[in-house]
Formats: sequence, C-alpha cells, structure tokens
Amino acid sequence: MTEFELMELLDVGMKEIRSAISFISEATSPPCQSARSLLEKKVENEHLSGHLPTHLKGLDDTLCGGIPFGVLTELVGPPGIGKSQFCMKLALSASFPVAYGGLDGRVIYIDVESKFSSRRVIEMGLESFPEVFHLKGMAQEMAGRILVLRPTSLANFTESIQELKNSILQNQVKLLVIDSMTALLSGENKPGAQRQPQLGWHISFLKSLAEFSRIPIVVTNQVRSQNRDETSQYSFQAKVKDEFKDNTKTYDSHLVAALGINWAHAVTIRLVLEAKSGQRIIKVAKSPMSPPLAFPFHITSAGISLLSDNGTELKGPGINTIHARGHSDMINFHGDCS
Repeated sequence: MTEFELMELLDVGMKEIRSAISFISEATSPPCQSARSLLEKKVENEHLSGHLPTHLKGLDDTLCGGIPFGVLTELVGPPGIGKSQFCMKLALSASFPVAYGGLDGRVIYIDVESKFSSRRVIEMGLESFPEVFHLKGMAQEMAGRILVLRPTSLANFTESIQELKNSILQNQVKLLVIDSMTALLSGENKPGAQRQPQLGWHISFLKSLAEFSRIPIVVTNQVRSQNRDETSQYSFQAKVKDEFKDNTKTYDSHLVAALGINWAHAVTIRLVLEAKSGQRIIKVAKSPMSPPLAFPFHITSAGISLLSDNGTELKGPGINTIHARGHSDMINFHGDCS
C-alpha cells in the first residue's frame, strides 16, 4: 500500500504513517555486519561447525578440513567413475573414532541403486586404517554403525527422510548420504516439468535438515548429455556454444549434471568426478572457500586416492563441463531429469 492508502485505512496522519514505516523497516531489515564481526560470530559458534575429513590431503586442505557440516555437498559424474566408492569411504570416516580422524558416530546411507557393499567398506578400512581395523571386533563395530536404507519409491524416500529429522540427534548420526537423488526421480513416471515441484520440496527439506542437525549431507547426482541445441545454463557458457557443437564428435563426450539449475544453486559444495584423456579427475567445481581446482585420482583397494595433493586451478566453462571418455553414445539421461 502507498502512504496515502495507509492513512485512509488506519485513519491517522502522514507523520504517524511515516514513523510506523520507519520503525517497521528498521525492525525487519537485517543489520549490516563487517567481515570481522562475522568471523567473531563463527568463532563463538565453532562447536556447531566442523568438517568430515575425506582423508585425501589435497582435497581436505582445499575444503579447509573436509566435507563441511550443515550444508549440502554434491558428487556428480558419469556411471562407474567412483561416486559410490567416495561415499562409502566417507561413511567409514564418519564412523571412525575421533582419535583416528573420524567423527565417532553413526551414518545413515540411503542406497537407492543398491550399490553399497559392506565387504567393500571393510576392505577399505583394512587397507586404509590397518592399525584400527585389526583390533578385535573393530571391523564389525564400524560396519554396525552404518545404517543402510533402500527406498523403493520417491514416496517411500520422502517418508524416510521426514522421520530422520527426529532421530538424527537422538542416535548420534554424524553423516547422511543419498546415493543417488537422480535415480529416485528417474523412477517416477512423470515428465521433467512435473518433477520440479517435488524436487523443490526435497531441496528445501534437505537444506533445512542440514542446518538443523549440523551434520554433513552428501548427495550423488548423475549426468546427462548436453543437447546440441540446448541454451547455455550459465551466461558465460554462451560464448563457447558454437565451439561445443564443433567438438561433439571428439572421443571425450561433454556432459552436464542432471537435476537442473535450481539444484545446482542449492548445493554449497559441488565435486565433479570425470574421466578425461584416460585419467580420472575430481574437480572442486563449486565451493565458497576455494577456487576451482582439479586433482587426478585412481581407485585402489583402499578406495579413492589422489595422485597429487597439488590441485590445478581451473578457468572458464571447463569448470562445469563433465567428460566421460568414450561414452558419448552410451550415456544419455535426456532432459526430463533436469
């Protein structure tokens, strides 16, 4: 309403109206804060913050300690690149004793695609932390701290995560993994436009759950082929649209993350796993605490291992493109998941 409409409605003078608007504006507008005051506030609330170590030194240094608490972290990449392996290693780390770099807590692992393997987790533990896992009964105890849920539908998943909010704090849960969100939505027989309201609700709920519980939430995301006539997701990518068309027949195919731009904005950390020129690479594509960096890695019996702790800084549209060597005709999730 205008000031004159308020005068008529409330039957008061202009002076009172302007005074009331000024008072309400001051009460509802957030005060300005300096970088110093934000830092002091962060130090005061340090007990509410923290990181889950990945035990990949270069990546942990880049992320200031590992996967941060209280936000959504996304792993995105083509099938078979190592996303689930990464998640299983994180689950192991969260269940580990604090003295050995873990969080000494329980883990809820929502295994949508039935890729979780207890045997693989124990193998990673024996190879990565032999001094702990060879202790009597330790392997069974660590595996027992990881609760695996396998929802059969999106409705079943929605019901499960709503129940989690009340049990996370009571049961000392220190990590929530969803592997993968895309598979849940892909199983719904609805066009992409009709899935967006469902995805929007889940984005809001997961973000609020992370903030409420102050634990790391890690979600995997799949990829889809970038349509040749598709408009760029980001304005700075428009300049390379023609170049992309010229290179679509090369041996390395260009993919984009599924779930769309709204999901991309919702996640705080995006880690891209890709295969380029015969080499697996993990990219810190989105992070408020570091520049975009790329680390070569391989997968061993101990899990994911970096070939170098020194990341290579990335620039331009290559930050968001995803390479999958030799999969240009095999991987196509189309646009209905985005």
